[in-house]
Amino acid sequence: MVRAPETDDERVAPESLVDDAAVDDLLGVTPADVEAAPELTFARNVFLPLTTACRYTCTYCSFYDVPGEATLMSPEAVREQLRMGADAGCTEALFTFGDAPDERYTAVHDQLDEWGYDDVLDYLHDACEMALDEGLLPHSNPGDLREEELERLAEVNASMGVMLETTADVDAHAGGRRKTPERRLGTIRAAGEAGVPFTTGILVGIGERRRDRAESLLAIRELHERYDHVQEVIVQNVVPNERSDFERPSVETMRETVAMARAALPPEVSVQVPPNLSPTRELLDCGVDDLGGVSPVTDDYINPDYAWPALEELASIADEAGVPLRERLPTHERYLPAEHRRTGVDAASRGDGASWLRPKIRDALGADDDAGKRYRALRADLQ
Repeated sequence: MVRAPETDDERVAPESLVDDAAVDDLLGVTPADVEAAPELTFARNVFLPLTTACRYTCTYCSFYDVPGEATLMSPEAVREQLRMGADAGCTEALFTFGDAPDERYTAVHDQLDEWGYDDVLDYLHDACEMALDEGLLPHSNPGDLREEELERLAEVNASMGVMLETTADVDAHAGGRRKTPERRLGTIRAAGEAGVPFTTGILVGIGERRRDRAESLLAIRELHERYDHVQEVIVQNVVPNERSDFERPSVETMRETVAMARAALPPEVSVQVPPNLSPTRELLDCGVDDLGGVSPVTDDYINPDYAWPALEELASIADEAGVPLRERLPTHERYLPAEHRRTGVDAASRGDGASWLRPKIRDALGADDDAGKRYRALRADLQ
């Protein structure tokens, strides 16, 4: 199914969100201006690359496959992987795929049609329901979406996300199907309108300038201040791969960028670095408080050359920093209903959690089954 053309209301101009004086102030921030976080968190997940098809052809990305080579996970494969994750004690099912893959890939569209789905988002909805049935909370990264699409997927997702990457127009996004910051910002805004706990982030080293990074962080802050929905911001460095000739940014570049993120964002928004891609130990004193989703059973399919660290290594990183390591759910605590938050964790201002999570997710959190008990066990005061 081909989507209707996008309207201007579904896009957000970066310049409408950012004040030049605020950018100048943020560019003056150094690691000495921020403090280390009091704890580190992570989510234990199973990674499901629903399809490797994508309408974009970003030059740094090794995830997508060209038409004729793209894969599409079958329902049987999805269920098998979900069961493997639940058996390993995971709480999160991370679903990811490229933007609008069935618009460009005839074979993917035809296969979905054969299985009885109008498009890949219908299939994702069923896969998320499958995850809930198997005892996992879905977190989906399905690319650029409209508010009504986010509303429907929120029925079966504990949280969702999309990487902003950058507000700059960079050659890495060039091509006939150019990824634009206006679309990405429009998706982040739509998630706020839909009331979805949301993860976003920036990608460092794809041709953007330091000022562009500051502008990107401030654009995210502005949208969060409107809707209170951004739970974490990832600061991710680009890594070399078979398609990319971009060099990994220096440790100093990452330190200054993470420090800018911590200074730019409100305290309730976590700053995350991916521990399989980043020089994590060198960044912890710059305000990092989250290590994202880490899988004990599946690869990082977006960066397959970079294996997840073992959970013991995460504990070692936290020990060296002198802070506790705590496992969390895909939904950060402030968006959970009060009975599922640790004592002293304030709710997001939009509500007490009931207004953020839809009934199927709330029911899963409170269920009197092994999965519900596993979710609730991550509350420190229930262990």
